[in-house]
Amino acid sequence: MGLRLLLRQQADGGVHGRRQREGGASGEVLNARPMSAQAVLRGAALAMVAWVGLACAALAQAPVAAPLAFPALTGRVVDDAGLLPAEDRATLAASLTRLEAQTTDQLVVVTVKSLQGATIEDYGYQLGRQWQIGQKDEDSGVLLIVAAAERKVRIEVGYGLEGTLTDAATKLIIENTILPAFRTGDFALGIRNGTGQIAQLLRGD
Repeated sequence: MGLRLLLRQQADGGVHGRRQREGGASGEVLNARPMSAQAVLRGAALAMVAWVGLACAALAQAPVAAPLAFPALTGRVVDDAGLLPAEDRATLAASLTRLEAQTTDQLVVVTVKSLQGATIEDYGYQLGRQWQIGQKDEDSGVLLIVAAAERKVRIEVGYGLEGTLTDAATKLIIENTILPAFRTGDFALGIRNGTGQIAQLLRGD
């Protein structure tokens, strides 16, 4: 009996020892349990919500650019900056009317006081969309844009005329004809001569 009792006590002690160790003895550092998939997803969702909140707050504080204000399309010459004498406006308008009758292409001269903080490229693109000059199905409109405050010039060409008024051709007109006259203070001369050269290319002269 004594031996059996001793063996039973040793067996019981062994089982209790394993259970105690599984629970972790006092003073031991337990290994952290791996996070469940649900906990990981919950943490990622909270992080995403926080990021979206910060992004929305930043957008709310960012200044909103005011829309550009364009002059009204009142004719083939829109001298909003007042750079052209009345006689030049009338002469240009008559020549542009004849050009459209000959080619169906529409060329409009526009001077503006300011680009309102935009680049002249963006201003020209937006103005072209606003006015929608040229034949509807052919996109055959051209804008000669002069910005007085910024002293900038651009020739905005519709898609239908890009083969005739190439970037190289319009650059030469601006740099060799329009800007030299502007540098002497003669805006009317630069606009007249630049318009004449654009018209020559449109007529195929």
